[in-house]
Amino acid sequence: MRAVALLALAAATPATAQTIKPLAEARLRYEHAEQDGLPLDADAVTMRVRAGVEASTGGLSALVEAQGNLAIVGDYLDGLHGVQTRPLVADPQNVAIYRAQLRYARAGHSVTLGRQRIALDDERFVGNIPFRQNAQTFDAVRGEFSPMKGVRADFSYVWSVRTLWGIDGNGARQRAISGDTVLANLAWASPIGTLTGFGYWIDQDEAAVQGFRLSSRTLGVRLAGTRSISGVKLAYAASYARQVDHHRNPNDYQADYWTVDAALDLNGPRIGGGYEVFGAGDGRALTSFQTPLAANFKFNGWAEKFTIKPADGLRDLYAGAGWGWKAVGPLRAVTVSATWHRFESDRLIRHYGDEIDLLAQARIGRTTAAIRYADYRADRFATDTRKLWLQLDWTI
Repeated sequence: MRAVALLALAAATPATAQTIKPLAEARLRYEHAEQDGLPLDADAVTMRVRAGVEASTGGLSALVEAQGNLAIVGDYLDGLHGVQTRPLVADPQNVAIYRAQLRYARAGHSVTLGRQRIALDDERFVGNIPFRQNAQTFDAVRGEFSPMKGVRADFSYVWSVRTLWGIDGNGARQRAISGDTVLANLAWASPIGTLTGFGYWIDQDEAAVQGFRLSSRTLGVRLAGTRSISGVKLAYAASYARQVDHHRNPNDYQADYWTVDAALDLNGPRIGGGYEVFGAGDGRALTSFQTPLAANFKFNGWAEKFTIKPADGLRDLYAGAGWGWKAVGPLRAVTVSATWHRFESDRLIRHYGDEIDLLAQARIGRTTAAIRYADYRADRFATDTRKLWLQLDWTI
């Protein structure tokens, strides 16, 4: 990759660099999954390591970062190898260049060229998928500009999406998906919250990936803000978007999306909830509202039953509660939470199932430890599934 070679040369030239910053992080995770209808459970112990260097001078920086994922215990379906006798754990073994980018930043403006992370707003439509071991990056040029106070524009042209399937990706799970994708955000910090207009022209130009049917044009608007009232912090967000087919997509469809969300932080206790709707077309596969570039693990339940939205769309009613402490003994940033989801179809209003997600996490020094659990109880979609994660994250 020519860009990687140029970036490596820039990073290795100390005469032009005022600072050289090492990059290093590691994650050890155990994931257990039980899924009705499969004869065996999945047990995955994976170790993900990333290492690299960033060199900078003035507003110019060059960054190269490699990653590797090792399956220490590989009793799971990684999505690429073997037959489906165990549940899917989407963390195949991998060694690859994770990021390789040049960036220039000055006075509120920046341009980034190369393999990079792109996470827009809450990652509902475009994200890095940070939970999965291999994550997702973009070969792109991205410009971020602030033409006036309170206004920010963010534009990207993406020619390749580097997927979480890694270097062995193939078939419908390619290691990279090419295309001419354009991502555009224009945000204004209004008195009631950040108001963002967005447009995403997603070109999934690989026939093996759903026969081009994930190519779409999405236009929408989002409002997100916070308020403090007598020591209580209220966070709120609402969004609406419309999606239609784009470029080589053989489907002719249009579908709407909307969501409302609110949360109260009571200086320890936290409660919240929301409602999210992915509209359906006429019930054909992939004519409902889709989010192929999103950080999907964050939304619609950790059991990951709705990464691709069903043909009849999706309605997700959810509510959660938790508690946070700055410190408990030697532990820092301690959090416990529980979230309940009720899933229905948007078309014909059928009950898909319910899910409970539980989380406990804390930090000790540079290490964060987390325990997660997801329990999906199926009604008219998929099958009962239970998942458990034990995870340690360390960063330099």
